[in-house]
Amino acid sequence: MLLTIGSLVVVLGVLISVHEFGHFIVAKLVGIQVLRFSLGFGRPLVAWKRGETEYWIAWIPLGGYVKMAGLEEEGMVGELEGGKVAVAIDPARAFDQQPLWARMAVILAGVTMNVVLAYVIYTLLFAVSGVPVRATTQVDTVLARMVAPGSEALTTLRRGDRILRVNGDSVTSWSDISDRLLGSDSVARFEIAGRAEPLVVPLPKGASARVRLASGIMPLAPARIGMVYPGERGARGGLKPGDLVIRANGDSMRSWNDVLFKLWASPEKPVYLTVLRDSAQVDLTITPKAQQEDDSLSPRPKTYGLIGAEGDFPEVRKRVPLLTAIRGGALQTVGQLGLVLDGVKRLIQGKGFRDLGGPITIAQVSGQAARLGLFRFLIILANISLGLAVLNLLPIPVLDGGHAVFLIAEGIRRKPLSPQLRMRLMQAGMVLVLLIMAIAIFNDVIRNIG
Repeated sequence: MLLTIGSLVVVLGVLISVHEFGHFIVAKLVGIQVLRFSLGFGRPLVAWKRGETEYWIAWIPLGGYVKMAGLEEEGMVGELEGGKVAVAIDPARAFDQQPLWARMAVILAGVTMNVVLAYVIYTLLFAVSGVPVRATTQVDTVLARMVAPGSEALTTLRRGDRILRVNGDSVTSWSDISDRLLGSDSVARFEIAGRAEPLVVPLPKGASARVRLASGIMPLAPARIGMVYPGERGARGGLKPGDLVIRANGDSMRSWNDVLFKLWASPEKPVYLTVLRDSAQVDLTITPKAQQEDDSLSPRPKTYGLIGAEGDFPEVRKRVPLLTAIRGGALQTVGQLGLVLDGVKRLIQGKGFRDLGGPITIAQVSGQAARLGLFRFLIILANISLGLAVLNLLPIPVLDGGHAVFLIAEGIRRKPLSPQLRMRLMQAGMVLVLLIMAIAIFNDVIRNIG
């Protein structure tokens, strides 16, 4: 529990500080008078003043703000931001007196800092710690449907076979095996422990066919649960990190892939699991959610079951060159942003409100990640940072996206919106944001008592 609470404090503290620091530093750079820098909303728990700026740590730890001259909100929003500041305001340095480009730069600086933070975390982890790869060269199974014509010799591999070398090169991780398959010319020679003769496999031409072939050879891993995402089917069914799945629908589970195949084949059908937890057997019933697979290179069926849990695999870190780490950080950032945007799209379509998570969900996910190690915790921190960036860009008054819309409207109209209209829109935006927060917290509560 202490680790979970501590993880939440670190995640919120870092992300809010970075976001608000973006607004703060750019406002200072363009000459805007910054009246208050606050982590949290409401009245301060700790407050001090340096120069013309007040610095607060407030008692509602669900966000933060930078109060600038010319943006001192009144009414409900103003009270949430701690009321007015007892500092003389220089009208020439007010937010509204700055050029449009400068104001837009200030508004977008927060989300930019969150994206930059995520990219830096991904890149540094890849460069310093390396890319995580499966620490095994043992085969679990080969999916015949993924094997290209002419490469059928691969299907003679059996569970437990340990691959020692591919085309004469030693392999120490599953990533090595995949790289050899993708990079070989026309034939792959597998040297298998306990076999006198190598397994010679003609390889298909074309990158897609090679990727499909590599995806069809699945590594051996224990049927142990790692992350369990709050609110998903696995968590609702009682699954916990560290559980070892020993049976599913009465069938023995000897590897993680046995569990995957059973779940993939059971969309919206109950799966009866028996897990080993703290030396005791626990029976669970979990109904996987139906998902559609759009990737033709994936080993999953077109419609498959998903429970929102990951395996706990033995991993090692594979060192990569700096340029590879820089490129990998960018690809990871873009890929994660795509996942967040998909979630926002589902919300707009009215399909994702049950998936919304609040501070309890963040605490649970970050706490689980912390137990799995610093690398995983920092990855989750970066993922949440990107989620915060996208959500803040939604065109809702109070959020950064709403302020950006005000500035776009001003640029089109050649004059700003009236203070009265902005205040009404801000109040409506605050009600909407509070409603979304209430739904997220309600979901948190339901997930943990259901």
